[in-house]
Amino acid sequence: MDPISPMEQALHAARALVLADLVAGRVAEADVVSLVEESLVQRRWWVEQWPEGAPFVAGLVAQDVQDALLERYGRWPLCPVCGAGDPHALDVQPELGPDPHWVCSEAGVKVAAVGSLGEAIGGAGSSGGRST
Repeated sequence: MDPISPMEQALHAARALVLADLVAGRVAEADVVSLVEESLVQRRWWVEQWPEGAPFVAGLVAQDVQDALLERYGRWPLCPVCGAGDPHALDVQPELGPDPHWVCSEAGVKVAAVGSLGEAIGGAGSSGGRST
């Protein structure tokens, strides 16, 4: 059997990380998982064109899914750090770079690495869920 290429490893890792965050926020329904798959199709083409960008795929897929969820359902993931004020979504930083994290731009803090959101929200449905 042929070894898995670095591009395929990056795509599989991105899928696993984003799915872990969706599960932690209790939003990993079939239609939402389909958004991950749609993003992976697009990002596969992107990384084929720019193989050096493979380490950036997880953050890009997280952003793609976040954008698609916003358009269809509402903000995700909601910030578990700020208890007061209007609910707001976390951002992925860096926007294009390795080692992506969920960040609260309002508080200026890293909340969790992409794929580790469950540790920050404790798997609670309300703080990591969607909001319309």
